[in-house]
Amino acid sequence: MGEGILGGLMVLLTYLVLDWYRGVPAMLGMTLDGWVMVVLALAGVGLVVVRRRFPAAGVLGLSALMGVLPATGLLTAVASYTAARMMEARRRRAALLLAGLAPAMLVCFASAPVTGLGSSLYGLALGAVLAATTVLVPGLVGTARGQQDQLVRALRERTAAAEEARRLADSESRIHERSRIAAEMHDLVGHRLSLISLHAGGLEMALQEQAPELREEASLVRGATRDAMRELREALGVLGPLGRDTGTDALTDATGTRSDIEALVAESRGVGVPVEFSWEGDDLDALPARVRRAVHRVVRESLTNVHRYAAGAHVSVSVHHAGERVEVRVRNGAPPVPPTAATGLGSGRGLTGLRERVALLGGTFEAGATPGGGFSVTAGIPAAPADTAGPAPGARAADAAPDEEGMPGAAGRPWPGRRLWHVQRGLTRAATGLLGVVGVGAMMLFGVILVDKAKPPSEYSRFEPRVGMTREQLQSNWIIDNDLVRAAAAGREPRRPRSAQDCIYPSVDESAKGGRLAIVRYCFRSDILISITHFTVPVATEPQP
Repeated sequence: MGEGILGGLMVLLTYLVLDWYRGVPAMLGMTLDGWVMVVLALAGVGLVVVRRRFPAAGVLGLSALMGVLPATGLLTAVASYTAARMMEARRRRAALLLAGLAPAMLVCFASAPVTGLGSSLYGLALGAVLAATTVLVPGLVGTARGQQDQLVRALRERTAAAEEARRLADSESRIHERSRIAAEMHDLVGHRLSLISLHAGGLEMALQEQAPELREEASLVRGATRDAMRELREALGVLGPLGRDTGTDALTDATGTRSDIEALVAESRGVGVPVEFSWEGDDLDALPARVRRAVHRVVRESLTNVHRYAAGAHVSVSVHHAGERVEVRVRNGAPPVPPTAATGLGSGRGLTGLRERVALLGGTFEAGATPGGGFSVTAGIPAAPADTAGPAPGARAADAAPDEEGMPGAAGRPWPGRRLWHVQRGLTRAATGLLGVVGVGAMMLFGVILVDKAKPPSEYSRFEPRVGMTREQLQSNWIIDNDLVRAAAAGREPRRPRSAQDCIYPSVDESAKGGRLAIVRYCFRSDILISITHFTVPVATEPQP
């Protein structure tokens, strides 16, 4: 409904603009009856409303309609733009645009002499200008916009696929890190339970001779320990295969202490990496094993990344133990040689695992590039994390959620500025569409004026009325009744046709030749010209002195 109203307004506006330019009255449709113009205009509005469902029919139909009623030019431009933007097949789109040029030129070529617009060649030139400005130019713009839409869709799909791949990789990294933590817990707790079971077995054998009455209690302790080992394995089994570090990377009771971190630094120095090491505060040997393991993992993963992606860069490793918190920072400068294409920039899975481990302890983790071209990893770990510690508030959301400023309403979250963003986007589209319509209208009017000015002067002065034309057509070319000529023809004119209702006698050349005045009579029936009669009447002339 709204498109129909806008289409009608566009036709009316185009009609008024062409009416303002009085040099080409036939272009307005003045040679057509009023009801015929209304029917044609409504047909054009109907075609522009269904242009999305029938793009080819809309373009071809409006192009042909424009050859008779140029006021529908803007509707043709809208249909051509929409069809070119919707069609993805290039050959089909090109064929439609080329075919859309023909109806306007052919119809204008055939109708120009009939409507009194001018010669057939003049109508062909006018149709070519109208077709170029309202079919070809909007079609090319629509083609560019359609290709842009396809590119945007492809980029969105690619971004969504990359985001999904990153999410799956992060999830895999978290699962792997949790499996590693579970393996560490299994080894540590299992070792302690094994010792308890062993001591309980020894106590059971010793009590068999010294205190038989307590032997059963020792047996219960050993059985409970064995059950605890079995339940621990079952509980950790839900995490899947447990990932363990082996070889020199295997975690021990000394993991995370000062000597362990110094050993990691020494390994890096041994392969040629300049590492500066600093330790502030007490050693970590008295802290829980999971805290020391987290410190070890942060330093080891960071140095491994330096070996892979920033070989030769200066590295600083600092551990600061102050009261209830352990701060670990590993920072490297810009590598002297950029990483090769085979090395790449890494997948970030190691950092994701570190973030997961630190978050499970209730700590904070930050990793990112430095202004100088290097990289920095900083972890803040509680010295005595609670047993129920989980990710720090907002840590998981910050890691998993994309930037809301870059993608409004990403991940299905409500975005505070969504409504304002949609309003601004709608206003931008409306302004762009309005400017496009104004631009096409200006090109159309400019082309019509150029064609009209190029019309031979003889065509302006020569108008040949023909039987079948309307009274309004003759009046628009200043063929109107003259009382003096009518009086001169009274009683001397030939017999009128029987069906004629009235006749007019336009002005004639007042110079009489041979004493007779040439008169042309136009007779009408229902305002349709049915007879053109040429005759002469005698006139009295003054004798020459």
